[in-house]
Amino acid sequence: MKIVVAIAFILIIGSLASAFFFLMRDKGKTNNTVRALAVRVGLSIALFAALLLANKLGYIHPTGIRM
Repeated sequence: MKIVVAIAFILIIGSLASAFFFLMRDKGKTNNTVRALAVRVGLSIALFAALLLANKLGYIHPTGIRM
């Protein structure tokens, strides 16, 4: 599960970098920036849903903060 989360974070960061690249290159003339940011939001929501599902199915366990 750790590898899946790490790959998802890398994809999210890559999509954010892609949006920044298109923003600088296109100067807002195309929809590439919006599309890249939409992909980023979709990946973030999918990661959150996958973590919730993994917790519900018992693949991951919360540890909490120990005092």
